[in-house]
Amino acid sequence: MSHLHHSEETHQQLVDRLQQSTGTAMPEWFGRLEQGPTLLRFEERVNWLRDEHELSHGFATAVVHEHDKHRAAQRMQ
Repeated sequence: MSHLHHSEETHQQLVDRLQQSTGTAMPEWFGRLEQGPTLLRFEERVNWLRDEHELSHGFATAVVHEHDKHRAAQRMQ
């Protein structure tokens, strides 16, 4: 699954601040990932968000991690 480079607490703080800091809600970031290029590796998707959407590494990592969790939860249903 995902490879966080920071604590779960820091991750949650990033998730909580994402929309206020970027002007974009998590579901919209999920859509951007899904409509973007087919990148399989975690770091590739993080780097794409950083390069394409000028997200910081922390926010990009948080988005990809949450997206992975969301997709895993959908597969379990």
